[in-house]
Amino acid sequence: MFALVADVERYPEFLPWVAALRIRSRTENVFTADVIAAFGALREKFTSKVTLDRETMTIVAEYIDGPFHHLKNRWHFIGREGGCDVEFDIDFALKSKMLEGLIGGLFTRAVEKMTTAFDDRAHKLYGEPTASKHPA
Repeated sequence: MFALVADVERYPEFLPWVAALRIRSRTENVFTADVIAAFGALREKFTSKVTLDRETMTIVAEYIDGPFHHLKNRWHFIGREGGCDVEFDIDFALKSKMLEGLIGGLFTRAVEKMTTAFDDRAHKLYGEPTASKHPA
């Protein structure tokens, strides 16, 4: 799952709101990416710095530039028998009150669709999860 989330170049293939993505710079564990997000007829570009921490199994995306006042998301993967649990946190606010009114609610739905798209992609690539012997 860490590899699936870290493979941002593939996002336009399966994330419904990612129209395009371009890596601006990359080192082994950090890269900067431009994302063009499409919400209906509205298109917005934003830039994020993404840090991959394989030791803690954490991916953090931090906002650099675009229509947000701030945007930060964090993925944390916890291995378990037969798969992994995924913690996902996102915090954002748009700069423009007008833009907030136009896409604020859409963005929340897009995040919900995004998590479903990642889940669907994982099932497609890795198969259905096996049942855990541990209660949820």
